[in-house]
Amino acid sequence: MASAAPRTRSAQVDAPARPRPDRGATPIPGLLGRLTAGDTPAEAPPRSARGPGVTGHDTRTRPGRVDRDGPDGSRGPDGPRGPDRNEPGSASHRRAPEPSPDLLRAAAEFITLHYAEEGLGDPARRIAAVRAEIADTGTYWHTTRELVFGARVAWRNANRCIGRLYWNALSVRDRREVRDAGEVAEESADHLREATRGGRIRSLITVFAPDSPRRPGPRIWNEQLIRYAGHPRPDGGVTGDPRNAGLTATARRLGWPGGPGTPFDVLPLVIQDAGAEPRWFALPKDAVLEVELGHPEYTWWQGMGLRWHAVPAISNMCLEIGGVCYPAAPFNGWYMGTEIGARNLADTDRYDLLPVVAERLGLDTRTDRSLWKDRALVELNRSVLHSFDRAGVTVTDHHTESRRFLTHLGREERKGRQVGADWSWIVPPISGSATPVFHRTFDTVERTPAYVHHPEATERARGAAPPARLQGAAGPLFGGPAEPPGLV
Repeated sequence: MASAAPRTRSAQVDAPARPRPDRGATPIPGLLGRLTAGDTPAEAPPRSARGPGVTGHDTRTRPGRVDRDGPDGSRGPDGPRGPDRNEPGSASHRRAPEPSPDLLRAAAEFITLHYAEEGLGDPARRIAAVRAEIADTGTYWHTTRELVFGARVAWRNANRCIGRLYWNALSVRDRREVRDAGEVAEESADHLREATRGGRIRSLITVFAPDSPRRPGPRIWNEQLIRYAGHPRPDGGVTGDPRNAGLTATARRLGWPGGPGTPFDVLPLVIQDAGAEPRWFALPKDAVLEVELGHPEYTWWQGMGLRWHAVPAISNMCLEIGGVCYPAAPFNGWYMGTEIGARNLADTDRYDLLPVVAERLGLDTRTDRSLWKDRALVELNRSVLHSFDRAGVTVTDHHTESRRFLTHLGREERKGRQVGADWSWIVPPISGSATPVFHRTFDTVERTPAYVHHPEATERARGAAPPARLQGAAGPLFGGPAEPPGLV
């Protein structure tokens, strides 16, 4: 993943607003144990996990707002920056829910990790402030620095991601005051514009409002910000991406007219905020960069009309930091070619293009012993790399990324940090044994912060969950970490 040059947090505001996207017509034993129990030790013992400090993140705030996070999370003359600060009434006049022991423990553990890795000294004062805030509101508000650190470490902890070498360069857009579905859609489009940069893709995350005991944060139903629709055909097949047929049907029920009906119709965003029905929002054309696929040798390849979008922005995973869930936090790196050529376009339950390519190549498809699938797969992947390079769009290949992952492994081990990895995801889906990661074993170590797939989010992305209002307390969620496919 790439990143922009480091910036300094300052009293900057957003640039003039861009046109909004079209809207749909429808609506820890030991120290941690003592901290969570209320003790405030004079000095926190050092942790073995130490690393470089956080240096770069997005500098923009919401229009007209100035970030005044103090070292203990205070907001200067503006007072505490609480999760429900836009709701009527003061937290002191509302009955706070009983503090969760899990939340207290998770918060203390995260803050201790943050202070240890960044060399910030004794975390006791910050932990005490967080404990008081949780007692008052049932949750707490991360400082900007904590948010940036948490988002980056969540990427570092992603067991299924081969591209973690640049975890500390992830750029963070803090949009935690945004809850309204329309504003989430607008900011998501801006995320794509800022991540794309004309093809020089950078790694980026936009963090929207968190879940709180009184009000859930917004949800983006789409698996990724850019996905292609799956239109059912009379013969039972699907035009487009079968993976998205369910969400396509949901969007149609919400009022989306359906697009022109091509294999590559960009789905609208389906977004839901608290107490409301989900709504659809068409992505503006200038937010979606697509690459037409050709081939370095076969001139007929272009005639197949294949293309793919440039930015893989995963949008339905929860970012969990210190017991707080940010259910809408779209993030992206750049593509590894095999994600497109060996999975999206080749899997039998996706575009299933291997038989089509093999026929065009004149291969013998009567028997698998001719290795027609293998030959077609290689040419499909050559097409992706060639086309992205020709268009000047960032892409990497599985051989390069495998070597980079071993570099990441060495760096982390020298810092005394064990790297968790899922071998079945780290080894590329093509020419696995020709890459160095194939010949290694890895331990699947689950840590937090983390990017987590909650079951209900997976159901929404598949269109399996009927449209409904988000009701009641959402609270901190403690699902097991589950990593995004191909976060490179």
